[in-house]
Amino acid sequence: MSVLLLACVFIPLLGFTLIFFSDGGERKVAMISLWMTRVNGVAVIGLLSMWAASGFNSFEYQWFQLYQHGDYQFPILFYLDRVGAAYLFCVWAIFSIIVKYCRVYMHRDAGYQRFFQTIFAFVFGLNIIVLSGSIDILFAGWEVVGISSFLLIAFYRHRWQPVRNALRAYTIYRFCDVGLLMGAWMSHLLFHESQHFSQMSGLFDNYVSNPVNYAALSLLSVLIILAASGKSAQFPFCFWLPRAMEGPTPSSAIFYGALSIHLGVFLLLRTMPIWSFHYLTRLIVLAIGLLTVMIASLSERTQSNIKGQVAYASIAQVGFMFIELALGLETLALLHFMSNAFLRCYQLLVSPSIVAHLLRVEGAVNSDFYIKDRQKLQFLPTSLRDVLPDVLQNTLYVFALQEGQLEILVRSLLWDPLKRLGAAMSRVSTWIKWLAAVALVIWLFIAVNNVSSVAGVYLSIPVSVLMVLVATSAFSQKHSPFKVWNSVAMSSFLAALAVWLMVPDAIYDELLFLSGIVPSWLLGVWVLSRLLKNERFAETSFRYRAFAQTRPSLSLLLFISFLGMVGFPITPAFLGEDLLLSHASGQHPWFALGITIAFVVNGIALARMFLRLSMGRAVRSEVREFRVG
Repeated sequence: MSVLLLACVFIPLLGFTLIFFSDGGERKVAMISLWMTRVNGVAVIGLLSMWAASGFNSFEYQWFQLYQHGDYQFPILFYLDRVGAAYLFCVWAIFSIIVKYCRVYMHRDAGYQRFFQTIFAFVFGLNIIVLSGSIDILFAGWEVVGISSFLLIAFYRHRWQPVRNALRAYTIYRFCDVGLLMGAWMSHLLFHESQHFSQMSGLFDNYVSNPVNYAALSLLSVLIILAASGKSAQFPFCFWLPRAMEGPTPSSAIFYGALSIHLGVFLLLRTMPIWSFHYLTRLIVLAIGLLTVMIASLSERTQSNIKGQVAYASIAQVGFMFIELALGLETLALLHFMSNAFLRCYQLLVSPSIVAHLLRVEGAVNSDFYIKDRQKLQFLPTSLRDVLPDVLQNTLYVFALQEGQLEILVRSLLWDPLKRLGAAMSRVSTWIKWLAAVALVIWLFIAVNNVSSVAGVYLSIPVSVLMVLVATSAFSQKHSPFKVWNSVAMSSFLAALAVWLMVPDAIYDELLFLSGIVPSWLLGVWVLSRLLKNERFAETSFRYRAFAQTRPSLSLLLFISFLGMVGFPITPAFLGEDLLLSHASGQHPWFALGITIAFVVNGIALARMFLRLSMGRAVRSEVREFRVG
C-alpha cells in the first residue's frame, strides 16, 4: 500500500520530467501524457481498492526523516483517509479528462509542451497536498500548486492582461502563505510531535484549556482560515478568480473550476479539530461563507463572459461549503465538493462550444436575440417581477459590476502601505544607509566577541526591522532588476542574521537556509547581467522584455533562481524557512511575523520582476538579433 501511495504522488512528476526532456513534438507529448494518466489511474485505483479492502481505516506512512536537529523534525509523511481518498479520486478523474481533451484542444498551439508540463506539475503538487501527513508537507504541495497556477494564468504571455492577472493571483497566494507559514510554526509550538494529521482528531481529548492556549489556538485557527479563504477565493479575496480565467479554458477547468478552488475546503477539512474547537472561529467561517455567497451571487449576474459567470458560480458554491463546515456537516461538504468539481469542469469544457453555437444562432435570426428567455416573466404579476425599488436595484447592479470594491479594499489595506513604506526607504539618502551599515557592523562585532551578553538579543530587533524595510524597498522598486534582486537577497541574509543573533546555537540551520539562497542569488546575478547587457531598463521599465521567447535558456535559469530565492521546495531554503521560523518563535513568537512578512513580500517583488523580463511580445528585429547572435 505504501508503494502505491508513493506512486500516486510521483507518477505526475515522472510525466513532467519526460515531457520536459522530450523534443516537444505534439505526438510524443500527447503519448507521454496519455500513458502517464493511465499509469496514474492504475496506481490510484489500486491504492483506493487496497484501502477499501482494509476496512477504510486511515493509513499513515512515513517515508523517511528529511531533517532532524534537537527537538525539530521534518519527516516526509503521507496520510490517507476518506477526505484524502475523495480528493485523490477527483484529481485523477478530472485530470484524465483534461489530458484527453487537451490533446486535441491545444493542437498546433505554440505552448503545447509548456502547457502539459505545467498541468503535470500542478497535479504533482495537488497529490502532495491531498496525501500530506503534516502541515509542512502540505505547504510544499501548496507552493507547487501556486507556481503552476501562476504560469498557467500567464500562459498567453504575449498579452499583457494575462500577465498582470497572473501577478494579481500570485500576490494573493503569497499573502495567504502567511497563514500557512505561521500556522506551521505555531503547530510546532503548540503540538510539538503531535502535529500529524492522523493525530489531530485526538488532540483535544485531554486538552487543558487556559488563557494562553486559548489565545494561541485562536490565532492558529485564524491563520488557517486566512490561507483557506485566499486559496478558495472567499471573502475578501473573491476578485482574483475571474481574472485567473485568462489562461486556456482546460486549465481554467482543472484549476479554478474543479480542483484548485476547493483546496481551501480541503485545508479546513484537514484541520477541522483545530479551528472548530471554538465557536468564535466557527462563526468566522460561517460569516466568510455567507458574505461570499451574497457577493459572488450578485457579481455573477453582471459578468459579460461565460468563464466569469462560471467562476463566480463556483466561488458561491465554495462559500456554501464553508457554511456547511462551520455547521459541522463534513460529509455533506465532501459530497458537495465532488459534485461541484465535476459540474464546473464540464461547464468550462463545453463553454467554447456553447458560445460558438449561440453565435451561429444569433447570426441566423433577423431580430433581437437574448440568451435568456424573458417571455416567461411576462406571466408573473408586476409585484413579483419588480420586488425591489429601482434605486436599490441600480445600487446593487453597480455594486455587482464593481465586485463589491473588494480589490480596491484589499489593495488599500495591504499593498499600498507596503509600497509607500518601500518608496520612503528608497528615498533615504546614501550617506544615512552607509552610516546605518557601519553602526550595524560595530554592533555585530560586539555581539560576536561577547563584549555584552545582551548585545545579540537587542541587535536582533533592529536587524529584523531592517529586514522588513529592505523587503519593502524591493517591493516598491520597478526601475532596476538588480536592485530588486540584491534587496531580496539582503533581506534573506538579514533574516538569517537576526535569528542567529537571537539563537547563536542555530548557526547550522541558518547556514542550511543560506545554502539555498546564496547559489540562487549568484545564478540570478549572472543571468541578469547577460540578459540586461545591452538593455537600458530604467528608461523603459514598464515594457515587457519577452526574454522567454528571445532567450529561452536564460529565462529558464532566471525562473529557477527565482524559485530558489523565494524558498520553493527545490533547494534547502524551503526547509531553512521553516527552521528560521521555528527558532524565532521559540524565543519571541512576535519575531516570526516579521520574517514571514519579509518572505512574502520578497516573493511578490521577484515575481513581478520575472514577469517584466520574461513575458511580452518580442519585436521581430529582436528575435532575429538574438538568433544570429
